[in-house]
Amino acid sequence: MKNTVEKLSFRDYRNLCETTMEFVPGINVIYGNNGMGKTNILEAVYLCSSGRSHRTHKISSLINFEKQSADVVLYKNNGLYNDKINISIRQNEKKGIAINGIPLKKTGELFGKFRTVIFSPEDMGLINDGPSGRRRFMDMELCQLSKVYCYDLEKYFKVLKNRNNLLKNGDPISIRDTVFIWDKQMAEYGVRIIEMREEFIKKISPFVEDIYRKLSGGAENIEISYKPETPAGELAERLEKGLERDIYYKKTNCGPHKDDIVFKINGSDVRLFGSQGQKRSTVLALKLSEIKLIREETGDTPVLLLDDVMSELDRERQKFVTESMKGMQILITCTGIDDFIEKLCRDKKNKVFFVKNGKISVKS
Repeated sequence: MKNTVEKLSFRDYRNLCETTMEFVPGINVIYGNNGMGKTNILEAVYLCSSGRSHRTHKISSLINFEKQSADVVLYKNNGLYNDKINISIRQNEKKGIAINGIPLKKTGELFGKFRTVIFSPEDMGLINDGPSGRRRFMDMELCQLSKVYCYDLEKYFKVLKNRNNLLKNGDPISIRDTVFIWDKQMAEYGVRIIEMREEFIKKISPFVEDIYRKLSGGAENIEISYKPETPAGELAERLEKGLERDIYYKKTNCGPHKDDIVFKINGSDVRLFGSQGQKRSTVLALKLSEIKLIREETGDTPVLLLDDVMSELDRERQKFVTESMKGMQILITCTGIDDFIEKLCRDKKNKVFFVKNGKISVKS
């Protein structure tokens, strides 16, 4: 099924003026100078998909700095039925999420209701930065695909927090007497997380390899591998044997919260030895593979959010992305109308928005 955003409304969301945007099922171009609010629009769509921002962990920062609250309302269609997703954000309160007027108890309940894939300049951090961003990539994708994974991940981090609080605040005797309670739960949830991550990488790898090979004109091969800090079958034992070290450092030093992904091109680690072009192609292959995997696993076609990335690609890569976008709804931001964007704007089936100082207007 093809998911589409029909309408998106804002109230006091970042710098965006109160308005409602109506989108077409094909390509929606959103252009304007930097700092005008283009990315805020894509962020709001992603927020309604995941309950999270792709730019910040501080949800209150999404509220206009002069206001105390913000609201986003998204109307989506999957060909069979419509859904209305409401996100309410209040200063010093938990965000509220409702679907068709029914409040959700947990953010995790939103996953899978409306699927998106976002590609932004920040995604270069998947290669250049530390392992936390690569773990987040796995977690966000798996949460869209599996409610079981989302549940296990939430439980794991609650247990990890409790174990770390015990290590930080408890005395060595009380820690040794009670830590087994948390170890048992950490091993239970952690093993399932590791196994599902391994399966995820196994499934997405052929897509990444195929797309990258095409992007490089057949000249290069990529390999993506999952590197668990502790193998699933050893987690319980490692927690027990590493207790004295954990007591000394006052934190848990093993488990899936320390896992990583490694990308290699022709045998060399992309993060250490890859050129900017190779890194950009790796991220592009990864994002396009997300789309393919979601389609294969769920039968859904996600909405593609492209945040000012097309100008960073050469003509061949732009063409490849364009071919890959067929049959999808796309929201694409840009700072100007270059040759590539101009072709999209000339197509009467597409829609063009102009953003200036948070005000959104439709262009013919």
